[in-house]
Amino acid sequence: MPAAQRPFEVTNRSLLTLAIPMTLAYLSTPILGVVDTAVIGQLGSAALVGGIAVGGIIFDLLFTTFNFLRSGTTGLTAQAMGAGDGKELRAILLRALIVAFVAGFAMFALQWPIIETGIFLLGGSEEVQAATRTYFSWRILGTAFALSNYAILGWYLGLGRAGVGLVLQSVLNGANIALSILFVMGFGWGVSGVAIGTVIAEASTTVLGLLLVWRHLRGARLPSRQRIFNRKRFVRMLGVNRDIMIRSFTVLFAFAFFTSRGAAQGDVMLAANSILQKFFMVGGYFLDGFATAAEQIVGRSLGARYRPAFDRAVRLTMTWGFALAGIATVAFWIGGPWLIDLMTTSETVRATARIYMIWAVLTPLLGVMAFQMDGVFIGATWSRDMRNMMVLSLVLYLVAYVVLFPLMGNHGLWLALEIFLGARGISLWAMCGVRAREAFGAPEHRHG
Repeated sequence: MPAAQRPFEVTNRSLLTLAIPMTLAYLSTPILGVVDTAVIGQLGSAALVGGIAVGGIIFDLLFTTFNFLRSGTTGLTAQAMGAGDGKELRAILLRALIVAFVAGFAMFALQWPIIETGIFLLGGSEEVQAATRTYFSWRILGTAFALSNYAILGWYLGLGRAGVGLVLQSVLNGANIALSILFVMGFGWGVSGVAIGTVIAEASTTVLGLLLVWRHLRGARLPSRQRIFNRKRFVRMLGVNRDIMIRSFTVLFAFAFFTSRGAAQGDVMLAANSILQKFFMVGGYFLDGFATAAEQIVGRSLGARYRPAFDRAVRLTMTWGFALAGIATVAFWIGGPWLIDLMTTSETVRATARIYMIWAVLTPLLGVMAFQMDGVFIGATWSRDMRNMMVLSLVLYLVAYVVLFPLMGNHGLWLALEIFLGARGISLWAMCGVRAREAFGAPEHRHG
């Protein structure tokens, strides 16, 4: 990293230019989940809704384990951009795509032990397990495409090209929504139709993404094989990826544990909890646009060695994040019953979901600091701290469950989840100032 600073300005306008397109893009992801659940929910079976929920958790576990292909690529790309290293920008993308295709084909080859292990851990009735196996057998076909989309999206976000990210996510989720409705409601393919629609959408988005990359790099000289496989840079990438993978696996374990504890209470509770988790997903993705803006600006400031940009990015993204979290909480409180009714026709599931709706309503406010601090630490590639604080938060979550569930039942399960979210944000906030001083040096160098 060059010693000289490369100053740049961070304003509300530059922040919103990054955040708004990605907020719109990310919102389409939970909307997809809502549509998939709603489409299957029209069939009137709690077991089918539960099967989609369990199958979704398994793929979330797989894909989020490799989410470093999105987040790690964003941070490294932004830092290379801040440092003005064009060759490394291109090499980062190629490294990420290589990992994506290798990992995708490996998961396809290991599909049988993956699905059987997932069902063993998550449980569910025989009907839920049958629906999960059907969903998985089709969805696994798109793993290499899904991971490649992570790499391409992460690279464009690291470049600050949020508009391209919006296009890619809109195509992915828009096609997925349309195909799910067509295949389930039109062709009557049931759970298989949801999975097949996802695979086609993922493959189409990969082709589009590669075409955009080719157009973007047309005329640019590709990095040499020696640079792509440079041991020092590859080790750094894998080190960041290892930590983010552990962090992501911990997150998915927490939500898989939540789903399994819901399944242990019966199909109705599993279906109700899975519907309420869509509130959390919508809230999280609603806030992720500003977390992504933090990734790009923080990463660029580290590459440019420019502390004022770092400080302003943290302050502005946190302010905007809390404002949007408040809006999301109010919207969920007002529209929650309608959203529940939209996602299922089962009166029993509807009534059960309403009992626990308050916890889902509160998740944006309780989780916003965790989302924003994730963005800061991803952009700075302070991955070790992310990993450690996530593991600490998981321990607190499990202890809270052990104490609260016997006392409060499903309310205790939700409260433990909220404690998990809060602990993540507070612990990372406590580490942020320390790591910034280490990265940028003594205070007299902050205003170069």
